[in-house]
Amino acid sequence: MTRSSDDRSFRIGTGAFAALVLLIVAGIAFELTRQSTLSIAKFGLKFWTTKVWDPVSGDFGALPFIWGTLYSSVLALLVATPIALGIAIFISELSPRMLRQPLAYLTELLAAIPSIVYGLWGIFVLVPIVRKVEIAMGAKPALGVGMLAAALILAVMVIPFTSSVAREILKNVPATQREAAYALGATRWEAIKVAIGFGRTGIIGAVMLGFGRALGETMAVTMVIGNSPQISASLFKPQYTMAAVIANEFTEAADELYLHALIEIGLLLFIITVGVNLLSRLLIWSTKRRAQTIVVIPVIVAEEVPA
Repeated sequence: MTRSSDDRSFRIGTGAFAALVLLIVAGIAFELTRQSTLSIAKFGLKFWTTKVWDPVSGDFGALPFIWGTLYSSVLALLVATPIALGIAIFISELSPRMLRQPLAYLTELLAAIPSIVYGLWGIFVLVPIVRKVEIAMGAKPALGVGMLAAALILAVMVIPFTSSVAREILKNVPATQREAAYALGATRWEAIKVAIGFGRTGIIGAVMLGFGRALGETMAVTMVIGNSPQISASLFKPQYTMAAVIANEFTEAADELYLHALIEIGLLLFIITVGVNLLSRLLIWSTKRRAQTIVVIPVIVAEEVPA
C-alpha cells in the first residue's frame, strides 16, 4: 500500500512539472496578447500587410519585419541544409569510428557559442568579406551589412542544430535497412541513400527545427542586417527582422501604442516559432516510432516460426 501511494505521489509530482511547462507557454501567449490589445484593436489585420513603420505619426505596419525574418531564415536554410546534412552523413555513415565523437562534439560546440560573439565575428570578419563581394558585383553603396550577411551568419548558427538532429535520425535507422540494400548488391552510397530515404521525415523535421532557430535569432542578426524597415529582394540592401526591431526599439517606445505594436510583433514571432518547432518534433517522433516498429516486427515473427 505504501509503495502504491509513493508511485501515485511520484506520478502526480512529475505530472505537475510537465503541466508547469504548458502553463508557462500559455502564460506567455496570454500576456503577449494582453499587452498588444491597443495595436490589435486599432490596426487589425492591416498591421501585417502595411509597409509603413512611423513611430512619430503613430502609423505601424509589420510587413517589412515579417519579410526580413522569413527571407533571411529561408536563405539561411538554403545555405545551411546541404552543409548540415553532409556533416551528419559523414559522421554517422562514413567517418572512422575514432573520429566520430570528436567531430560530433566540435559540431555541437558551435551551438554553445553566444549569439553576441557570432555578431562580433560577423561585424569584423563577415561584413568586410560581403563588402568585397558587393564591390566586385558593382553594388552601390557597398555597405557589407544587409540581407546576405544576416543569412550567412544565420546559416552558421543553424548548422549545429540541424546536423545534430539529422545525425540522431540516421543513427535510429535500423541496420536491417542497410543490410537489405547490401544484400541486393547496393553500393555503400546506395545503402546510405536508403537510410536517408527511410529517415527523410525526421530529416525534414531537423531542417524545420533549424528554421525555427533561425526565425527567433536576435543579436547576431541585429548587428549585421542593417536594420532598415524596407522590403527588397536584394541580398545587399539593409533590412530588418521581427526580433531585431523588438531588441532595437523596445526601450525607445515611450508611446503606449508604439509599445503595443512591438509586443504584437513578438506575439506573431512566438506563434510562428512554437508552431514550427512543434511540427518538427512531431516529424522526428514519427520517424523514431517507425524505426522501432520495423525493429520489433521481425522479432515477433521469428518467435512464431516453429523450431
